[in-house]
Amino acid sequence: MSAGRVVIYGGKGALGSACVEHFKANNYWVGSIDLSENDKADVSIVVPRDGSWSEQEATVVGKVGEAIAGEKLDAVICVAGGWAGGNAKKDLAKNADLMWKQSVWTSSISAAVAAQHLKEGGLLALTGAKPALEGTPGMIGYGMAKAAVHQLTRSLAGSNSGLPSGSLVVSILPVTLDTPMNRKWMPDADFSTWTPLKEVAGLFLNWTQAQERPKTGSLLQLITKCDITELIAAE
Repeated sequence: MSAGRVVIYGGKGALGSACVEHFKANNYWVGSIDLSENDKADVSIVVPRDGSWSEQEATVVGKVGEAIAGEKLDAVICVAGGWAGGNAKKDLAKNADLMWKQSVWTSSISAAVAAQHLKEGGLLALTGAKPALEGTPGMIGYGMAKAAVHQLTRSLAGSNSGLPSGSLVVSILPVTLDTPMNRKWMPDADFSTWTPLKEVAGLFLNWTQAQERPKTGSLLQLITKCDITELIAAE
């Protein structure tokens, strides 16, 4: 018997892969949703890369339903996303469109999955960004998309959002995650201020198991100093 069922949207990325492995190590059935397959997951749903927003939603919601065969999910965790810099002077629409697809599409599709397949009292976790609590003039498209995820989180936590009763909806707002790619591009950074992936996966596991749960609708800044991570709710 598994401890429960979770799906990880973005399950092939650095944080997503860490989440898949952490939940598997804790005896969960894990589904991965991404543009490419994660063979460590129990089920790996590959999203049609060229599909429209509504086509991707229909594919993902349907395939999750087939995979769990009438059962319910304990958690839907969206850690999909990406980053693009740039101000208003060049390629604003192009950058914003990419960020929208990587962060907003995935978050809203995760919400649709949760509305259909999450159990009562289950977890829906999304990924915002601390910089998007303020203006982001050097990465406008990124800031717009992440701010939309923050708004989505607050909306989903309200009554009549369509989620099962008692659902916990939160967004993590990282500053910098300790990923291989970030270390490659920022080799001289202070890694003691970066948040370890396993620590984030551990938060998701605790919340899935109804331990140390924050208030629903919370936007939780992950502030790491001297290798110690603190959760600070944004106002």
